[in-house]
Amino acid sequence: MSIDIGMSDAARKSSADALKTLLGETYALYVKTHGYHWNVTGPRFNSLHNLFMTQYTELWQALDVIAERIRALGHFAPGSSGEMTEHATIKPDNGVPDAEDMLKNLAAGHEAVSRAAKYGITIAEKNADPVSVDLFTQRAQISEKTAWMLRASV
Repeated sequence: MSIDIGMSDAARKSSADALKTLLGETYALYVKTHGYHWNVTGPRFNSLHNLFMTQYTELWQALDVIAERIRALGHFAPGSSGEMTEHATIKPDNGVPDAEDMLKNLAAGHEAVSRAAKYGITIAEKNADPVSVDLFTQRAQISEKTAWMLRASV
């Protein structure tokens, strides 16, 4: 069945590819945040444990929104962790950092998500894809606010 949403096949593919990059960064940050939730220690354990839970829950929900937009554009969303992280610049940790480094690492991760979202905005604008522009804009806004809050906690 053909897709007629006012975008060419090439434009839909280009937007979907930018969304796959955002999906990869978001997934890598989700995994890192969830791991930190499990492993944080120290005098701020309870507050950081709860903060990380709030953040990984938001990221988990974002994954679904991003993947569904890829599908709406007529492309398949990556279905494995390997496929998702193949486009991510956010790398897993080797070992368990201390609480301060966790905060710094997560702030940097949210900045990477924001960069991917802003890159996606430029692509989606070229493709006359305002729906994806809106999604990218929302993700950039959330990531930048979260990065600021994490930086303020160090």
